Amino acid sequence: MAFMHNMDIISVEGLTKRFKELVAVDSIFFNVRKREIFAFLGPNGAGKTTTIKMLITLLAPADGDAFINGYSILRHPSEVRRNIGYVPQMISVDGTLTVEENLMLMARLYDVPSRERNERIRQMLAFLKLENYGRSLVRTLSGGMIRKLEVGQAMLHHPHILFLDEPTTGLDPVAKRNVWDHLLELRSTLDTTIFFSTHNLEEAEEVCDRVAIMDAGKIAAIGAVSELKEKTGRKEATLEDAFIFFTGSSIQGGGNFREIRRTRQTQQRLG
Repeated sequence: MAFMHNMDIISVEGLTKRFKELVAVDSIFFNVRKREIFAFLGPNGAGKTTTIKMLITLLAPADGDAFINGYSILRHPSEVRRNIGYVPQMISVDGTLTVEENLMLMARLYDVPSRERNERIRQMLAFLKLENYGRSLVRTLSGGMIRKLEVGQAMLHHPHILFLDEPTTGLDPVAKRNVWDHLLELRSTLDTTIFFSTHNLEEAEEVCDRVAIMDAGKIAAIGAVSELKEKTGRKEATLEDAFIFFTGSSIQGGGNFREIRRTRQTQQRLG
């Protein structure tokens, strides 16, 4: 295990990823603290998803390394995976199964002890306020309920870190707020560190302890939202002002099961 500051749960050291001629992630360095809500903020194509996929061991880096709760993504990938939960941008539940069946499937995949599975599922349904939907087919749920279920799946094994890729894409404002209420409660009750990607300025400003502004595979700036605004030198600066200040450009480059899937499928996978 690598030495890390006792408050850091993620340490990234020169992480790089290339796809032929494209340098998708260009030698980035940063740390994430325990219990922090940390966001990668940037447009589609900035390298957010590629970085997350390296951190969760789905993609091998071309160079550099990262340490998740002290474990190297290169040398200890199995230990890394035991320490994390992951909610991808693309839909990750089976619409032809019930809510309970989806949760049981993930409990088995995450090696939750068989004697604990039913109770963990019951507790998660209660936490998500989905008790009345356990036997409902997932394809009948709203987009917000589907996203909550995906979070629940990723948390069944009580991971230290939850990675989410564009967690509220396609959700209406009420559903977004509901998802974040549950994520904030997870951080409070299970000491979960939350790492997510977004291109939503309001979302980043509202929930983050710190933000990393990503642009063209590099981290242009990192810090609390208030710090990033202050560095612009403008009175009453917005987070968009800060994004433009550090990158030189603007960041702009709730339905049913089918709608939420279609909405997510339109997002670029390297974003």
